[in-house]
This record gives sequence, structure tokens and C-alpha cells, in this order.
Amino acid sequence: MSRDVLVVGETLIDWVPERPGPLATVAGFERRPGGAPANVAVALARLENPPLFWTRVGDDPFGRYLEGTLADHGLPDRFVERDAAAKTALAFVTHDESGDRKFTFYRDGTADTRLEPGRIDDATLSDCDWVHAGGVTLSSGPAREATLDVLERAAAADCTVSFDPNFRAELWADGETFARVVGDALAHVDMCFATVAELEALGFSGETPTAVARATVDGSGTHAVFVTRGEEGALAVAADDAPWPAAAVDHPGFAVETVDTTGAGDAFVAGAIIALREGRGLEDTVAFANAVAATATTAPGAMTALPTRDEVAPLLADESD
Repeated sequence: MSRDVLVVGETLIDWVPERPGPLATVAGFERRPGGAPANVAVALARLENPPLFWTRVGDDPFGRYLEGTLADHGLPDRFVERDAAAKTALAFVTHDESGDRKFTFYRDGTADTRLEPGRIDDATLSDCDWVHAGGVTLSSGPAREATLDVLERAAAADCTVSFDPNFRAELWADGETFARVVGDALAHVDMCFATVAELEALGFSGETPTAVARATVDGSGTHAVFVTRGEEGALAVAADDAPWPAAAVDHPGFAVETVDTTGAGDAFVAGAIIALREGRGLEDTVAFANAVAATATTAPGAMTALPTRDEVAPLLADESD
């Protein structure tokens, strides 16, 4: 793993409620660093593989707080941009008694929507063997073109490209635009990480989650699709020409005391990237990624709950006993 990983996407402030319930009834919130790609980048660093991270925050107190947080986690600041003309994005999180959550975004013209094409040069991509991006920056602004540009050039540079659509309906003009733009992105993607609902929003269908994943592999041209299923674990389906003997894997996940599911999917992505870059097979990859995700749900917040390898190890050890 001598070459770099590059993660692309938003960094924002998650406002986490003091208790479960609808947003209108919650009086207090705690500030937490967030954004799905930011969570993936920090999760990779926590798992001992700090990536390059291309993101953009406002020149405001929240942006400076996020810059400091990323630095504290060992992420290089080479592509962490500060925008003097825009604010940092905010997301208010609500969750129910089971830990499931919803987001309300304040993101109109914020810094993360203003990523500019060409910022990641060809020399940087030639030093990377993996590029990962999220779908939120595809939803609006010049960040859409910038994200599509870096995915296309990463694929041309022979990087492994992974993608998480991270569908948030309120950020998109309509479902048709989401499906069209993300479809354009998938043309450059080797691996897609998604929920069944996200894959269905992209137009793929099937009678089972595995069938939906298979339809996505066959219809999008990706080499593998990983489907996260919350407490039911995750599955993966690979194309016939993928380099794994198992074409489909379904892992039931791990039973843990769940506190907050925010960031669990991002933890899964980071775990899968680590495992695949280490040369693990599809079955071991899904198990390791599930263990990372499950451990991340045992503490509140997203970035603040991301685990180290030592914290993940007990779940894997229990499974092997």
C-alpha cells in the first residue's frame, strides 16, 4: 500500500441532538465534525492509513474548527481549501430510539458546493492507487463538475475508484436528476457502496438485496457493489471478471449495543477500502468492514466514534472463535 488514497467531498458540522425526537422538539445540540467523505477520510486515518483529502470549508469559525479537527486526525492539509466567500455547511441530525437518523441541511451556496475542476492535478492522481468520492458534492454548484472531473481522470489514471451516492433527497432538484448525474459518475466507478433504497433510486431493482446489487453491477458497469443493511449487516456482489473467487457474499453483521448509527456507513466504506487494498478476499472484506461499522455505532457522533484497529479486533476475534 505504498501509493496514496484520495478522498473527495464535503466536510461540515453535524449538530447532534441531546435526545431522540423530531427536530422541532429538541432544545439542545452538540457540535460534531461530519460529512460522509470527511468521515471516510478520518476513518482511514484511524485505521492507520491517512489519505489525501480534497474538501472545502468556509473562512469562518466552523471552517477553522473543521480544519483543526482534520489536522488532529493526521490528515494532510494539501487539499483542504478555505473559501473566503462562502460559509461552512451545517447539518442538523435527528434520531429515534433505535439510533436511526435523519438530516436537515443548511447548504445553499456553502463552501463544499464550490469545489473547482482541475484542483487535483494529474501528478497527484498518478501517485494514487485509490480515489473515493461521495454523492453530496454532485448535487449542486461547480462541485458537481469538479467531482465528475476527478472521477473521470482518476479512472483514466488507472486508480481504483469507489463511490457512495449518499442520497439526501432535499439536496437534489428531483429524483430524475439524481439518477442521471450519479449514473454519469458510475461510468467511472469500480466499486459502489450504497443502500438498497439508493440503488433503487438509481433505477435498479430486484426481489432481494442481492438481486438489486447484481442488477446494479450488470447495469452500471461497476466491478462490485457493496450494500449496507444496518443491523442486518452487509452484502457484496462482484462482476464475473472481478478478481475474487466469491461472486456474492452476505455477512449478517455484529450484535452490539447501538448508541448512534451516524457515520456507520462511512466506517464501513473505510474498512472495505483498507481490506481491499490489503488484498483480502470479498468475504473477509465484508466481515472486516462490518466490524468497523458496528464498532462505530457504539458511541455518539460520526467522526468522534470512528474506531481504531484495536477497537475493532474483539468483534472479529469473537466471530472466529
